[in-house]
Amino acid sequence: MTMAFEEQRTIEAIYNDVKERFAPLRDLAHGWDHVERVYKLANMIGRREQGDLFIIGMAALMHDLGRTAPSEAGRHHADLSVTLARELMSRHNIPSERQEAIVHAIVAHSFSKGIEPSTLEAGVVRDADRLDGLGAIGVMRWAITGAVRQGRGSETTAYHPDDPFARQHPLDDERYMLDHFPKKLLRLVESMQTETGRSLAWRRTRFMEEYLDEFRKELELS
Repeated sequence: MTMAFEEQRTIEAIYNDVKERFAPLRDLAHGWDHVERVYKLANMIGRREQGDLFIIGMAALMHDLGRTAPSEAGRHHADLSVTLARELMSRHNIPSERQEAIVHAIVAHSFSKGIEPSTLEAGVVRDADRLDGLGAIGVMRWAITGAVRQGRGSETTAYHPDDPFARQHPLDDERYMLDHFPKKLLRLVESMQTETGRSLAWRRTRFMEEYLDEFRKELELS
């Protein structure tokens, strides 16, 4: 579904606004680079799946907007993203029914919120966001997240010293970064909402499995 001229202009304005808000943020895993990749992926998937590209583009651009604002105790970043997104959408006079579709896609993208997408557009945005956690880029973001945690004083380590691949200990990815693969990353392919997203996810998941296999081989030599 193609966008009308006015919708395209609105997307461009939101794109520039969100990019500016992310500029001061020093977050290599959830910064503007991540948002832009998700936006491009979502547009590609949306075109193949014949979704509403305006809703998809808007939600993809604003899905992590809450990360640009001071965190509020007990408030999920997706909920804060919705608050900021509503302010932006009202400023651009986006019709209320379109706003609600965009808001649903923002809320449903979150893994920890546990809300299932009820529209194609929400499924596309969630697929795009989760795809960015897979493959070579996913490995990069995983490593960055571990480094950031340690920098903040967390006791996170790369892996369990006696059981790196969690054959015996319960998965604990807050403590051992390698546990994040079986606990979450390798399972993301099962939650893909679109055929396009699923196909891309399988390819990226296989790369991660190969990475873990190489990791295992190198660890056995040390």
